[in-house]
Amino acid sequence: MKKLFAVLLAMCLMIPAFAAMAETLTMGTNAAFPPYEYYENEVIVGIDAEIAAAIAEKLGMDLEIVDMDFDAIIPAVTTGKVLMGMAGMTVTPERLQNVNFSQSYAKGIQAVIVKEGSPITSVDDLGAEGATYIVGVQQSTTGDIYCTGDFGADRVKKFKTGPDAVLALVNGNVDCVIIDNEPAKSFVAKNAGLKILETEYAVEDYAIAIALDNKELLEKIDDALIELEEEGKLQEIISKYIPTEE
Repeated sequence: MKKLFAVLLAMCLMIPAFAAMAETLTMGTNAAFPPYEYYENEVIVGIDAEIAAAIAEKLGMDLEIVDMDFDAIIPAVTTGKVLMGMAGMTVTPERLQNVNFSQSYAKGIQAVIVKEGSPITSVDDLGAEGATYIVGVQQSTTGDIYCTGDFGADRVKKFKTGPDAVLALVNGNVDCVIIDNEPAKSFVAKNAGLKILETEYAVEDYAIAIALDNKELLEKIDDALIELEEEGKLQEIISKYIPTEE
């Protein structure tokens, strides 16, 4: 009887360790942001998806990616619906009130998309005295935050996704779209008559959002990112989707 009790006790003690090993790393994202996250057939792929998979492997966890509206990601992290948010997301003072962020894993540039022949020839034109150009943005992104602060809410038109904002530009409902440079390249390639201005609107660093009370996961993700950077894996993944220009 004592031996049986000892065996059962040992099995019970092993359960938490086994459960931790089998835990799933859930990632909230908005899969309409190529090359960081987008659908290839029915699978979400891209820079963020591959980096998240590499982090999960370092942590001994399975990865599950949950697609949602961009502005639902931080609430999903804070309520525990997902363990982390990863969607080309920039650290801002407003976001830091609700979540912690990992160290940066990639750099992004906010670019301006216009129609060929547009009177908007540089970022300065948007802020010129008397300018009334309507700017299209993806809601709750840093493009939205920056533009609303710079140009006022009445000149900013918000859309659920980047493709929706670009479609509005194609249809003449906005005068330009401000969005990350890499997705901008993809959108311009798919829509004839559009171009990206040479001048940058903003430069920012991307990081991973994690719940304020989950310091342990934050530390583990930071450690994993450091290892991936030292191994050259981060740059390898980024270069796969954004080839270095010679």
